[in-house]
Amino acid sequence: MAKKEEKTNVMRLLSMAKIPYTAHYYDHSDGEIDGVSVARKLGQPPEQVFKTLVARSTRQASSCYVFVIPVEKELDLKAAARAAGEKAIEMLHVNELLPTTGYIRGGCSPVGMKKKFPTFFDQSARQQPTIMVSGGKIGCQVEVEPDRLVDYTGGSYQPLTVEEMA
Repeated sequence: MAKKEEKTNVMRLLSMAKIPYTAHYYDHSDGEIDGVSVARKLGQPPEQVFKTLVARSTRQASSCYVFVIPVEKELDLKAAARAAGEKAIEMLHVNELLPTTGYIRGGCSPVGMKKKFPTFFDQSARQQPTIMVSGGKIGCQVEVEPDRLVDYTGGSYQPLTVEEMA
């Protein structure tokens, strides 16, 4: 396992932008890297831990979008398409994640992707004093104020999850 003091690219970028964050580390040797398991391992409420999902336009495959939602929620693809100004979107295949974003499944962060993609945060994030997102590798999360993260990524708050749209 990596040393806990090791800074990830996400941490370096947040530091350079003078955005305060707290790094959190968890043991992933059991293979449980899904968001709900990560929240449990860190002793955090699932509504405060967010996963980063990448989708693309169904009409123009090169148009990718980033969606940051609570780990226990499901992305509403119609709501996500509306947020992105698209007729329809589809999730990026896991084998396309690394070449497109520079991140692997379980370590995808809205900070520090290979390219800057339009980024949308679930509106529930603004109700939290801080949220956790991937620190850029499996076993690491960063905790940051949601408004600072939204500003840094050029993102916006949108209703993105199935429950919110019901």
